[in-house]
Amino acid sequence: MEKSWTKLFQAYIWDKRKVILMFLLYQLIFCAINGLYQFDNFNKLLYGVYISLFISISYGIWDFRKYLDRTGKLQEAYVNLENVQNIMPQPYDSKDENYQEIIKSIYNEMQQLLFKANLKETEMTDYYTLWAHQIKTPIAAMRLMLQNDDKEISTYAMQEELFKIEQYIEMVLHYLRLESMSSDMLLKEYELRDIVNQAVKRNAVLFINSRLSISIQEFKHTVVTDEKWLLFVIEQLITNAVKYTPSGIITIGLEKKDGCTWLVIEDTGIGIKAEDLPRIFEKGFTGYNGRLDKKSTGIGLYLCKQILDKLSHRIEVTSVLGKGTKAFIDVSERSL
Repeated sequence: MEKSWTKLFQAYIWDKRKVILMFLLYQLIFCAINGLYQFDNFNKLLYGVYISLFISISYGIWDFRKYLDRTGKLQEAYVNLENVQNIMPQPYDSKDENYQEIIKSIYNEMQQLLFKANLKETEMTDYYTLWAHQIKTPIAAMRLMLQNDDKEISTYAMQEELFKIEQYIEMVLHYLRLESMSSDMLLKEYELRDIVNQAVKRNAVLFINSRLSISIQEFKHTVVTDEKWLLFVIEQLITNAVKYTPSGIITIGLEKKDGCTWLVIEDTGIGIKAEDLPRIFEKGFTGYNGRLDKKSTGIGLYLCKQILDKLSHRIEVTSVLGKGTKAFIDVSERSL
């Protein structure tokens, strides 16, 4: 962007061309009037022309120096964009002031976008790092099982570890698609029982290996939603229920509450501390239960909340420490 003195002078003359042309036109008019009327005081007229010329040139030199100073500051601002607001020259007029306000607004918006991008990159890096450590655990477990001579035990156990790997992959894929979820949704009427049955079937290996009972109440209910995304949420809630229920039963059914219909996933597990409940949907929050489970990322419930918000389903969780947890999904009937 840096220009030579000659180019700057040419640019200045070009910028002031209207003023220069007007000055020359005025002088020409004075001379023309004097010639037409043949005034005797032509020398006095020239004297006035010389004075106005001297004043104009003096002003031009002063104005050109200001022009050089402003141009220099603009060049410096171009080189140091991160400090552009402090380097910008004083506005020349109201129009110049408006331009500078526009530039500052664009700069502030750019800084906010950069901050959000850097924050998102940091969050993604942290999540991928944790995810890589997570997925290494079932892989290492499967490697040890392959060395086990008891093929029957190894097969059942390996199915669970393989299921965990698939879940980790599904979670990271949904995490990546969350920002563009709106373009990946297909809202239709679905039979809720069919979606629940799919989720339970996918988690069958967890129920078998944990020796937990599952009870699905009889219900018939249609819901306007996206099957793939709602299925992912129900799977996450079932997985959480199994993870934090050492023994007992997991129940899935419908419940009427506050004039709405709720899908309820209830367990008889260790429960959630009262002080942790308000924060369970925050990204990265693991709480007391998460600290017990060293592999917890605090992403699962965060994803559930974000997905359900975009699907226009509410989610609520109630829990009694040591007695169990109930997760509610609002599946009230809505029209397309």
